[in-house]
Amino acid sequence: MSQAAVRSRPGGRSARVRQSVLDATLTLLAERGLDRVTVADIAECAGVHETSIRRRWRTRENLIYDALLNYSELHLPIPDTGSLREDLAAFASELATYLTTPLGRALLYAIATTGEDPALADARTAFWQTRYDLASTMIERGVARGELPANVDSRLALEALIAPLNFRALLTGELPDGDLPRRLADLVLDGIS
Repeated sequence: MSQAAVRSRPGGRSARVRQSVLDATLTLLAERGLDRVTVADIAECAGVHETSIRRRWRTRENLIYDALLNYSELHLPIPDTGSLREDLAAFASELATYLTTPLGRALLYAIATTGEDPALADARTAFWQTRYDLASTMIERGVARGELPANVDSRLALEALIAPLNFRALLTGELPDGDLPRRLADLVLDGIS
């Protein structure tokens, strides 16, 4: 990459350092799991000073939460196809694809096995709540279009959609077949209506 391209990147050095730290965090989480990653390890892997990380994120848990959320927003966007059925199928399909990658499986395992550490449990809860809040927009749009009743429990609908994918990835090790995301979307919508 040329110097001119580096200089013209939005966010400049601060954005590059942030991304480097987030990438290092994900890499180490995937390799070691939540319990065996320290801020010092992340700093070394990212090539930055530990104080830079502590100044920006304050705690390891805040950094882990930010890294997971940033990654999921980039790689698991909330679809808007104009149809709730298509949105749910697309969302489930992206998640299924993500969960078949080594990083996806490792991060799912890391999130699921936070152990007894209350700070990590809080970070996990914050991560899932943020993802539910973002994904709920699919349900809200479906209600607004008249595809669902207004009293639908959006969290339950989303849990019913993604739980089988997470179950297979985390517990049985089965890869989802190509049609499973669409079948799950149908199951959820048919169950609600």
